[in-house]
Amino acid sequence: MNDDRNRSWPGQEPDAPRRAQSGPWPGEDPGPAWPGEEAPRRPRGDSAQRGTQPRGNLRGGGSPEWPSGDEGGPQWPGEEPPRRPRQQGMPARRPAPPPPGQRPPQGPPASPPEGFRQPRGGRPVPPPGREPDLITHHAHNGTDDFGRDPYDDGYDDDAAFNEFADDVEPQDELDEKGKKVLTPAQRKKRRWKIIRRVAYACVGVFFVVPAIAFVITYFLVDVPTPESIKSLQNQPITYYDASGQVMGRELPPGGDRQLLKPGEVPEVVKHAVYSAEDATFETNSGFDVTGILRAVWNQVSGGQGGGSTISQQYIKQATQNDAPTLTRKWTELAKSFKMNNQESKEEIITSYLNIVYFGRGANGIQAAAKAYFNKDAKDLSASEAALLAGLIQGPGRSENQAYAQKRWAYVLDQMVANKWLRQDERATAQYPTPIPKNANKEQNSGKLTYQVQQRIKDELAARGYDESKLFSSGAKIYTTIDPAAQDAAEKAAADGMKGQTDENLLNALVAVNPKTGGVIAYYGGPEIVKDANGKDQVGQDRANQARNPGSSVKAFDLTAFLKMGKGLGETFDGSNNRVLGGRTVRNAGDSASCGKDCTVAKAMEISANTVFYDMVLNVTKPSRVAEAAKEAGVKVAPNGKSVLYTDDNNISLGGGGTAVTPEDMAAAYASFASGGAYHEQHFVAKLTNAQDEVEFDENNIKTNPAFDDDAAKSQQIAGNVTEALVPVINHSNLKCPSGHECAGKTGTQQYTAKADDPKAYGDRNAQTWMVGYTPSVSAAVWVGGDGNKPLHDPKNRPIFGATIAGPTWQNFMNLYLKGKPAEKFDKVAPIGKDVNEVTSTQPKPPDTPSTTETPTTTPTTESTDPQNTDTSTPTKTRTRPGPPITTLNPGDGNTFGGGGGIAAPPGSGPG
Repeated sequence: MNDDRNRSWPGQEPDAPRRAQSGPWPGEDPGPAWPGEEAPRRPRGDSAQRGTQPRGNLRGGGSPEWPSGDEGGPQWPGEEPPRRPRQQGMPARRPAPPPPGQRPPQGPPASPPEGFRQPRGGRPVPPPGREPDLITHHAHNGTDDFGRDPYDDGYDDDAAFNEFADDVEPQDELDEKGKKVLTPAQRKKRRWKIIRRVAYACVGVFFVVPAIAFVITYFLVDVPTPESIKSLQNQPITYYDASGQVMGRELPPGGDRQLLKPGEVPEVVKHAVYSAEDATFETNSGFDVTGILRAVWNQVSGGQGGGSTISQQYIKQATQNDAPTLTRKWTELAKSFKMNNQESKEEIITSYLNIVYFGRGANGIQAAAKAYFNKDAKDLSASEAALLAGLIQGPGRSENQAYAQKRWAYVLDQMVANKWLRQDERATAQYPTPIPKNANKEQNSGKLTYQVQQRIKDELAARGYDESKLFSSGAKIYTTIDPAAQDAAEKAAADGMKGQTDENLLNALVAVNPKTGGVIAYYGGPEIVKDANGKDQVGQDRANQARNPGSSVKAFDLTAFLKMGKGLGETFDGSNNRVLGGRTVRNAGDSASCGKDCTVAKAMEISANTVFYDMVLNVTKPSRVAEAAKEAGVKVAPNGKSVLYTDDNNISLGGGGTAVTPEDMAAAYASFASGGAYHEQHFVAKLTNAQDEVEFDENNIKTNPAFDDDAAKSQQIAGNVTEALVPVINHSNLKCPSGHECAGKTGTQQYTAKADDPKAYGDRNAQTWMVGYTPSVSAAVWVGGDGNKPLHDPKNRPIFGATIAGPTWQNFMNLYLKGKPAEKFDKVAPIGKDVNEVTSTQPKPPDTPSTTETPTTTPTTESTDPQNTDTSTPTKTRTRPGPPITTLNPGDGNTFGGGGGIAAPPGSGPG
């Protein structure tokens, strides 16, 4: 055992050895280590450092001598001191210091530390073999009875020289801020320590705290019952007209809704609903973690689809709370989890199917089975169940056949994927055709027609208010329908069809307020009609069906032309039978005599087809016409049903793939009537709940320019269109209401003859229009057939826009504007070349058409249309050279008679 280097010898002050080793304290004279001798020198770091180990026998009887400094070699690590011959009887000398990097060997117990001198005249060491006196040995050697030094601190004896050793790590370094400089291993250890602490905190925040909150919420919420939901939905919807009077009331379909009991829902229905809404319903605990993560991903990536289970949907349907808040979603999860703990899966799916909305006013699967297939839910087939299940996500689109078929196919495929339907059954499945939408609901309609009611609901559904929400809130719907205008529309439509013998004739009339865009009158045909078996069924809404507009689209041709800076004074070759774009285009009736220098204004008055076909083909192009129509108010998919086909030039004459609804035509012409201001057509002015809390209010109308960002420029364009349309009224033998200025345009789409048709069918027309306006009302009248039908009047003559549609429009305007203040259009500056500065002589009609083809010379007998259906006009006939009749495919449109058919009688004007 090593002795303590700091322990003093007898007769020496306690700190002397330590000072001898480490040097004097600051400011202290070290003095000699032993009496009469100078203190030992500290070794130097250079190669010349001098020092020798003590001479003499340190244990024998001789006295030790301090080296004189001139005969000893180096004493420090790395240098071996010179050896002295050992005398007989002397103990072995102290071993030399070890090489660098090794620890010095330790001497026997009770020996003095290496490097220390023994005092002269000290106690002699006992000879070998003799045990020293124990008491004296212990007392003077400083060890206990077990050979341990009580002052030994555990460090080795060479600790004083550690700073010079190669195997000792340096002391800790500090950075500029006084902090310990860490090794890479220490830094890595510290980082993982921080990460662990952060992970513990996250676990607490995201798992422990929510779990505690969820448990608390679980015990606070209650699960609603289907009976409580039914009582909440039993509130009628009330409709008001524009004057604020009650127009009708609609009660919820609670009378025929039946709450099914657990076990009464067939398996095929449940499987269809699982496939459509929640395939894991039978195994999840009320919410699907993967579904929630999928919904989050869809929200982030812009996709579609939610993560709600059937249990969650039931809670949302029951509470009618779909607010996009975390609180709603949190309580919804707690309620759905609680419901799954309290009720069986059979009870939950039955409750859900008793309240979910399927469209057509049907709440619950039993009511839906009755509304769509007139049968009980227990009798539904897999195909019928798939259709109903597919409509749960979009009940407001139940009458959209394309959407319904897509959802039906999806549900069937999911049933196969989940092994609820065999592949061979899927392959043979046929799309089930629902029965016509039932119009005989329990309601107090008053003046509210079924067609108006459905258009109102369509508009509200597009804004997120389906029937279910309307019933649950007891909605009050304030419409734009003017009772006086509605009465006038229904009467004018009925009068226009009096005396007509063609059973294919149908009609529709829509009127719009140009100042607001509100639909003030809407008639789409009779509400109830007879089917092929003579049974009553709901009539189709013809006012919301798209038809070829014929020459009434020429107002949009002109709008596009004016937007390019061209004017009504520009001239075109209005000759008949012109070859344009590789096709022969011809005029009809009086428009055949427009001449080679026909102004745009004159071409509009007589509806010269060749001028407008040329204008669109070579100047504006079809795309500008379509753009002008949309700016005016024509709604195309997905927001509307109209089609503006621009892949060919047929749009110029309103034929081919171009088709527009009467509602859109009335709304678009309203933009001309308002002086170029656009207001979107709508039926609902304001919506409130039963407590009169306003959902939205459209009475504060926002006016936007229709045809140009500059309102003045848009007004100028609309005014020039109006100036061109004013003469059309007189040319069509129509009259404006007394004291009112009006403008408008007729339109005719020719019937496409079939190979086995009689020869006379070549002059027949299939669609006719009259669209016109005053500053306060715009109205569109359509009279035509359901598709391509050859129409005729009671005298078996072709009909035109001025035959039935024109007089019906005139009758409506007279009835509605009777007694109202007189109106005149605002005058605007002409755009481009002013028509009033153009002088031209109208040439005589050529004896033969101007064409590259050789026309036939077979005369054609033509008839004169009556100027008014209320009066009789003598029949006049005339003959003219008949141009060749070119047969086109149905998709080609009418490039040779869109202005009024093949033969237009004198006086009545082309269509």
